[in-house]
Amino acid sequence: MTNPIRLAFTMGDPAGIGPEIIAKAVREMAGLVQAGRAEFIVLGSAAALRQAEALLGLPAAGEEAGALYRMVDVGPVDAPFVTGQVSAAGGEWAYRAVEKAARMVQAGEADAIVTGPLSKEALHLAGHHFEGHTELLAHLTGQRDAVMMLAHGDMRVTHVTTHCALADVPRRITPERLRRVFDVTLDAMSALGISNPRVAVAGLNPHCGEGGILGKEDDEIIAPVIKEYTDRGLGLIGPVPGDTVFIKMRARQFDAVVAMFHDQGHIPLKLLGFQVDPATGAWQAISGVNITLGLPILRTSVDHGTAFDIAGKGVANANSVVEAAEYAIQLIAGRKAVAAAQAATEGAQSC
Repeated sequence: MTNPIRLAFTMGDPAGIGPEIIAKAVREMAGLVQAGRAEFIVLGSAAALRQAEALLGLPAAGEEAGALYRMVDVGPVDAPFVTGQVSAAGGEWAYRAVEKAARMVQAGEADAIVTGPLSKEALHLAGHHFEGHTELLAHLTGQRDAVMMLAHGDMRVTHVTTHCALADVPRRITPERLRRVFDVTLDAMSALGISNPRVAVAGLNPHCGEGGILGKEDDEIIAPVIKEYTDRGLGLIGPVPGDTVFIKMRARQFDAVVAMFHDQGHIPLKLLGFQVDPATGAWQAISGVNITLGLPILRTSVDHGTAFDIAGKGVANANSVVEAAEYAIQLIAGRKAVAAAQAATEGAQSC
């Protein structure tokens, strides 16, 4: 039997829905633990997790047949937090959980991180001035060129730029950044078992600039880098107009899309992943995964926020946590398989 994949779940801001959705998710995935395929480590506030379990009518893991997870409390934090409210204390709990999880993966004590939602406002109130998880993990690992991927089922989008003003996007689209995003996207497709991926590159400007009439970046910067890859026989296509590229991916013409900026990639994936009751406007389900690529550690995450407005009500949906964990397991297993195949090939060549 192969060794179980060890996932470190950070609960995010304990005043949000993180504790509830993790409490639900580890039980939905209990079969993986019982089958010896996975081990779950939960990092954050043990008191918040116990409170969530009590709210949901769930027995604590230690009271069940076989522990579902191992709890790592990263406190104490001096100030209290209040469920449903933004605070420096909530930001500090969230920061410490991510920091500890990153150290565990770096030390070989865990294989990947699955992050719950944190509040950027709370993080800043606590004195940790990062735009989000991606930038925080880049800082903790010393790797500055991380790449964000969003996934919903078999739709996958990586981003050339993310958390910056729209006015700053064009100058950040450089040949070096494009190559970095193309490389990690192709690597991720390989880890997901897609041997000959078709990766579409979205254009920056409307209609990819209409031959320079609506902007020259698509012709002068993006297209030449794509050609470098196609000349090597790699499956990059584009640039493809941003208003049709996601429809084509949904039609399975592409396995992934490289988006040029945050909302270009986020809006279509969230439109598909967030389900709303049209009669009441209430959330029915939230699915989708945020994956950080290009770091020395693997991190997947829910693709939604802290939802302070429904925290403590027991109604939060755990689908996105489960999906994030499943993607982490798939990527870890895939990377191990790719590494084993490469080692076997190198061994055969050396004989």
